[in-house]
Formats: sequence, C-alpha cells, structure tokens
Amino acid sequence: MFHFNLKYFLLAILIFLVEVFIALYIHDAIIRPYIGDVLVVILLYYAIRSFLRVPVLPTAIAVLIFAYLIEMLQYFQYVKWLGLQDSHLANVVMGNSFAWTDLMAYTIGIVLVLFFEKEPTFKRST
Repeated sequence: MFHFNLKYFLLAILIFLVEVFIALYIHDAIIRPYIGDVLVVILLYYAIRSFLRVPVLPTAIAVLIFAYLIEMLQYFQYVKWLGLQDSHLANVVMGNSFAWTDLMAYTIGIVLVLFFEKEPTFKRST
C-alpha cells in the first residue's frame, strides 16, 4: 500500500507552489476564489497518491467527501469552535466561510482528476 510515486509528488509540489502564489499575490474575483478551490482538491489527491498505492476512483471520492466536509464545517464556523478565529493562518488554511460555489469548484477539480487519470480507451493497431 505504501509506495512513493515521484510523478505525483512533483505534481503535488507544483500545485502547492501555485496555491501559495495565488494566496500571496492574486487578489481577484476569479482565480483566487475559484481556481484555488479547484486546485486544492487536485493537490490533496496527488499528495495522497504520492505515498499510497490506492485506486483512482475511491481516492478521488474520498478527497471530494473530505473537501465537502471541511466546507460544511466552515458553515458551522469550526475555526471559532477551535478557538482559532484570531489566527490569520488558521483562517486562510482552514477557511472561515461557507460557499456553495466552493462545493462546485471541488467537484470540478475531482472531475479534472478523473479525466487526467483516465486510461486511454483505444488500442493502437500494429
């Protein structure tokens, strides 16, 4: 089950760096709120697949459920429950506001993962 996959690890690092760049330097109405949320589930998926040999679909579904769960916790203001409402880092990393559009962005991210992970369905003729 444990297995290091360099390709997935490098993809996870690259997406993480893009996410950090977006968080620090992009303050717009599209890339930061939407593209960042699409990328975060892709990042989580590739981070998991970097170290675990697990099937694509169950992993993608687990990541999507996890993202939905975190979003639902944001609805109930879990950062306040944890006493971290004054921590800027906690608010950025864990999130502090619920949005239906985030759920859509997470879903789009997982659909992209499934698209990129899909095996080709055609065979080459020889």
